[in-house]
Amino acid sequence: MKADKPNLYAYNKNLQPFANKLRKSMTKAEACLWKYALRAKAMKGYQFRRERPVLNYIADFMCMELNLIIEVDGLTHEWEETLEKDKKKDVDLKEAGFIVLRFTDNEVLSQMHSVIEQIEEVISEIEKKNTTTSVTT
Repeated sequence: MKADKPNLYAYNKNLQPFANKLRKSMTKAEACLWKYALRAKAMKGYQFRRERPVLNYIADFMCMELNLIIEVDGLTHEWEETLEKDKKKDVDLKEAGFIVLRFTDNEVLSQMHSVIEQIEEVISEIEKKNTTTSVTT
């Protein structure tokens, strides 16, 4: 399934109760990234949503306009089983047309400026690609 506007970017309403719980219990790193970078269209004017149900997953942060998903991985993401699940999640999301960025809790909490710069670079690349695509079509 390709994520696009008609299918609400692969929105999965069945996961909404779980997303609500996660939204209310964000990790410290997720809360910081939300507060200092992503909320209120602070990231280059783009709207991000927290804990967005998409396909069979819940994305930590998602910008529908850019088809961009940002994941913040905590300590449990170092376990082999979790790493495999993350790889599958990334593959499925990319097949649906999303770009997936992953940061560790430590990166977000200790290198926020660098994380913001990386997100801005990816957004700029997406903007360039979208501009090129719309000019050639």
